[in-house]
Amino acid sequence: MDLFSPVTDLRGVGPARAAALQRLGIFTLYDLLAYFPRDYEDRTNPVEIAQLQPGVPACFEAMVVSQPVLRRIGKGRDVTNLTAADETGKLTLHYFNQPYIKTQLHYGERYYFYGTLLPEHGMQMANPAFEAADRPGVVTNRLLPVYPLSAGLSNRTLCACIRQALSEAGALPELLPETVRTQYGLCGVTEAYATVHAPESWDALQRARKRLVFEEFFIFSAGIAVLRASRTELHTVPYETGCMDAFFRALPFRLTGAQNGAIEQILHDLSSGHVMNRLVQGDVGSGKTMVAAAACFCAVRNGKQAAFMAPTEILAEQHEKTLSALLGPLGVSVLLLTGAKTPAHKRAAREKIASGEAQLIVGTHALISAGVEFHALGLVVADEQHRFGVAQRTRLTEKGDAPHLLVMSATPIPRTLALIAYGDLDVSVISELPPGRRPVETFLVSEALRERLNGFIRKQCREGHQVYVVCPAVEDGEENAMKSAESWAQTLRDETFPELRVGLVHGRMKSAEKDAALSAFRAGGYDILVSTTVVEVGVDVPNATLMVIENAERFGLSQLHQLRGRVGRGSAQSYCVLVSGTRNEETKKRLQALCKTTDGFKIAEQDLALRGPGDFFGSRQHGLPLLKVASLQMDLETLRDAQQAAAAVIRSADSLNAPELAPLKARVEALFTRQEVSLN
Repeated sequence: MDLFSPVTDLRGVGPARAAALQRLGIFTLYDLLAYFPRDYEDRTNPVEIAQLQPGVPACFEAMVVSQPVLRRIGKGRDVTNLTAADETGKLTLHYFNQPYIKTQLHYGERYYFYGTLLPEHGMQMANPAFEAADRPGVVTNRLLPVYPLSAGLSNRTLCACIRQALSEAGALPELLPETVRTQYGLCGVTEAYATVHAPESWDALQRARKRLVFEEFFIFSAGIAVLRASRTELHTVPYETGCMDAFFRALPFRLTGAQNGAIEQILHDLSSGHVMNRLVQGDVGSGKTMVAAAACFCAVRNGKQAAFMAPTEILAEQHEKTLSALLGPLGVSVLLLTGAKTPAHKRAAREKIASGEAQLIVGTHALISAGVEFHALGLVVADEQHRFGVAQRTRLTEKGDAPHLLVMSATPIPRTLALIAYGDLDVSVISELPPGRRPVETFLVSEALRERLNGFIRKQCREGHQVYVVCPAVEDGEENAMKSAESWAQTLRDETFPELRVGLVHGRMKSAEKDAALSAFRAGGYDILVSTTVVEVGVDVPNATLMVIENAERFGLSQLHQLRGRVGRGSAQSYCVLVSGTRNEETKKRLQALCKTTDGFKIAEQDLALRGPGDFFGSRQHGLPLLKVASLQMDLETLRDAQQAAAAVIRSADSLNAPELAPLKARVEALFTRQEVSLN
């Protein structure tokens, strides 16, 4: 059997068990080995009964001092009760719906048990694991791995399957060069996998985990290093930047120092003779679009086309209007291409793109469709980078001959996360807001202040402003006690604000319906727009001055900050109100932290510490490796070591093309293929 043999080749894995394993994503022996425990039960130090504490799992040795009694407790339900004791005390054991217990636990015999005292029930325990005291080994004297499970699969069964897979697999192929293992004191891969599934001690487990964490980071870092190396080797004709005087003279406002700094870095890249790969990272409302406009103008003035890709049609339309107004008077031909356009419009657009008549093309994923051919694509701009995966952001660049790449993100992320999320890119940070922008005042309120909040909403609308109301769920029933967008919009429309125009938008609506609702709100057709988080990345509505976020405790700080960024886009003072009935003091502190600062980078640092990296990118962690063992919070030092090691290997081994690195190269390629996600 090899690593990629199906699990059905294992003894005892028939169709039903194979189906249960497949529900966990386990199809091969390798999948089994790479299915790591979520936790470990420490069964190494048995205690006495008198030392047991409610809610704390523990192992103890005791004698059965009563005959097990089986009784019915309802239709199709039963319980087996018995008493166990040692020299320090006794307790009652309950086994629910396990009638066979009566024949397995015998009066007068000693056993090792592992379980947890029931809170508020005195000396009682439900369904503890057990084994005969004269044959210890499963319940006692070991760290027992605990795995995420699916229906039809017990932890014991999964452990048995993994033990068999380890035996059949034998020595596993090494992905890390021996020099790297020696330099960083890493154990072999076979030892690491065997130990993580059956650790002899906490020290051995930590050694195994370090190896697996290092390998995860190393594989991803090697891929990033290959990308960076391949791009830095690309040469292109240097752009002339003297044309930029016309751009700066045409601006209707003064750029911030941070914007000027980012533009300076971009122009240096464009004039260097090397292909640019740069991220512009800025807080919401920091003026990234103006920076991208400067890059597009430079490309066009050098006889090249620029493609500007946005994640949604309405955002693409907004960018097209902004760029047309700014660059149109300077002679730049701006064209919009989205999936919603008619076939005739798309056909005409493709012809203009192919001929070079269209110089700056703004669009959605329609830009990467097979029928779009560019005349001379020299620059690719990808907006809202966190919506795309690492492998995807180069898809559009393949439409040109080594075009420059500029990606933008309005999600401030800590340097820690940027190390791995954007390791293949140079980074420019815009940390200032344009002049005239007032910080959004943020407040945390409870349900008790609902009437005052409603009065404040009315006041904003009477003054001619507009209001966002964000709910965590689309419809009722998704989770108890959560406001849903559909029912809340109905309540506000019919009961609370019958005199106001209330609109609704959420992610389950068709794209055309969403765009229509957002466009109507932007045009002033609604006073209040009730939505889910679909407005997180949305159009600018300068007239919107109030953001109300219901059940604010359901969101991460970074997401709340992104939502807050939908207001404060105009000159009027804007507000964000976080509504939460939470009684959890830690949650209150987290939400209050948002009220004290509008610095997205500070908020991101806090969010990383509190919630982990997934909150920055949504449930799919776009652009990040799908980590199974490693933690970006706990393993930062190992991440840095792995990045250094990967970069050194790439420099000395012809970008993974050395024969001895073939297994590593295959793994890297497989990972980056898996990272692909839909652009729709």
